[in-house]
Amino acid sequence: MPRRRPTTLALFAVVAALVSVGSAPVAGEGLSAVERRLVARVEAGHERAVDLLRRAVDQPSATENLDGVRKVGAIFAAELAGFGFETRWVELPAEVGRAGHLVAEYRGGDRSVAGARLLMIGHLDTVLEGEPFRREGERAFGSGVSDMKGGDVVIVAALRALADEGLLAGRQVIVVLTGDEENPGDPHATSRAALLEAAARSDLALAFEGSVPGMAVVGRRGIASWRLETAGSTGHSSRIFGPARGDGAIFEMARILTAFRAELPEPYLTFNPSVVVGGTAADLPKEGATGTATGKHNVVPATTIVEGDLRFLTAEQRGRVEGKMRAIVGRPSPQTSATIRFVDGMPSMAPTAGNRVLLAALDRTSRDLGTGAYAEHDPNERGAGDISFVAHLLPGLDGLGALGEQEHARGEYIDLAELPRLIQRTALLVHRLGQ
Repeated sequence: MPRRRPTTLALFAVVAALVSVGSAPVAGEGLSAVERRLVARVEAGHERAVDLLRRAVDQPSATENLDGVRKVGAIFAAELAGFGFETRWVELPAEVGRAGHLVAEYRGGDRSVAGARLLMIGHLDTVLEGEPFRREGERAFGSGVSDMKGGDVVIVAALRALADEGLLAGRQVIVVLTGDEENPGDPHATSRAALLEAAARSDLALAFEGSVPGMAVVGRRGIASWRLETAGSTGHSSRIFGPARGDGAIFEMARILTAFRAELPEPYLTFNPSVVVGGTAADLPKEGATGTATGKHNVVPATTIVEGDLRFLTAEQRGRVEGKMRAIVGRPSPQTSATIRFVDGMPSMAPTAGNRVLLAALDRTSRDLGTGAYAEHDPNERGAGDISFVAHLLPGLDGLGALGEQEHARGEYIDLAELPRLIQRTALLVHRLGQ
C-alpha cells in the first residue's frame, strides 16, 4: 500500500510529542543518549565542515558563472555521495540561461520509509564573487560564505553526522541545491521543475538561508513587478487643465501614484515605483533599468511610463491589492488614459499552521540542546527565497542556515563559533522528525 502523506493534524500530533515535556534549563538535559552522541559527532567534525566551506567559497559561483556553479555543485555532490546519497545534476534548457541544480536523495535502503519525508533546500550561486576564503579567528570571510554556502555546509554536515551515527536508516531525505536562487531563470515552471518534483514527494521542507539568533522563518514575502503607462492630450501648455488638453500624462501619473500611496498601505505590503520617464515622447524597455524621454516646457506631456515592484505575504493579499491598483488606474482624469500590467516574480511563503508546527519542533529542539528559544521572524525582514516556490505544497521552515553578515556585499562573513551549534540543531531536528 502506498505511504500516505501526513496531514497537518498528524504533524501536530508528532510535534506535540516533541514539545510535551518541560523546558530544559541545562544544555543537553533534554537529549537522549543517542542525541548526545549525535551532538558530539558534529563537534568532532567541525574542522571538516570548515574545510568544506573553504573549498566551496574558493570556487567562484555567481549566478551568471554557469561553469562555476556546476563546479560548486560537484563539490557538494561528492560530499553527499560519500555517505550514501544518490546525486544527479539537473541541466536546464539553454534558453533558460542558468547552470542547473544539484539533487541528492537518500532512499532509506531496503526498509520502509520512516518518519517525515524531508526536503532540504539550499543554493549554490552567489550574488558576488572574487573574494576568496579567509579565516580570522572565529570569523570566515568570502563571497557567498554566508549566503549561502555556509547554509549548504549546515545541510551536509548535519546529514553526515546522522549517517555516521546510523540515524538515516529507513529515511527519505532529498537535498536540492539550486543554481540560480539569486536570479531564478525564466520560465519558473522550467527552472523550478526539479524543486517542485522533489516537494511533491516530500512531507516537510527545511530551507537554509541565513539564520538570525532566536528567529526562524514561517513566512516570506513574494515579489511581482508592475508597469504603469499614462497617456494625455498633447499641445500648447497654456491649455493644460482645460477641456481640450486635460491634466496631461505626467499629472495623471502623479495622481495615480499618490492614490497608491494613500489607499494601498497595509501590513506586509510594499510597492515601489523604481523608475519613471515622461514627456512628449518616452521609452522604457520592458523590465529595463534605463529609459529616455523628450519634451519642452511649453508642451503638455503625452506619455509617462513607470516600472516598480510589489511585495506581498500571501497570494490573497497580492490579488486584492492588484485589484485596488487596477481600480485606481481605471478612474482617469479628463483627456487621459492609463494601463497597468503585472508580471510574476517570486511567490510568497504564507505563514501557515503547518509551518508553525515545525517552528514549535525547532523551538523544542533548541531548548533541549541548550541554545535557547525560537520565535517567528518578521516577514518584513526577509526577502523571497526558493522555499516560496514549494510553500503551497507542504509545511516548511526557513532561516536555518549560517549566522553571518554583509550578504551581497564585500566583507561577507559567518560566525564559525556558532556553526557547530547550528549543525547540531539541524541534525537533532532531522532526527526527531524521523521518529
